[in-house]
Amino acid sequence: MPLSEQEQRLLDEMERHLMRNDADVVSADRGAAPLSYRNIVYGSVIVLLGIAGLVVGVATSLIVIGVLAFVLMVGGVVLAFTPAKGGAASRAATGTRKPRAAQAPASASFMDRMNDRWDRRNDDR
Repeated sequence: MPLSEQEQRLLDEMERHLMRNDADVVSADRGAAPLSYRNIVYGSVIVLLGIAGLVVGVATSLIVIGVLAFVLMVGGVVLAFTPAKGGAASRAATGTRKPRAAQAPASASFMDRMNDRWDRRNDDR
């Protein structure tokens, strides 16, 4: 069933707003620093070395090597998901964070905040 003209216009407007504000959604401060690509690469290499060690441990029937390799893999995963150091401080220094007064109160529900944002966008036109 095709959309009416009004529904199509509303859908197009919503798409334009999403495309224009997509960077806001992606870079929204979620309370955690972004992941470091360097940590992801190092963690991945450590996990691969752990897998190789696990294979060697199984092939040689040495449980100690297998356990150490497993611990190495867990350490690699932890390193890969460790946030970048100074991420929040560097964002605050560049001014990419929105001032607290412009944000909706934390007690408002998600839908209330979205409705407020939608109303503010429509009021600007």
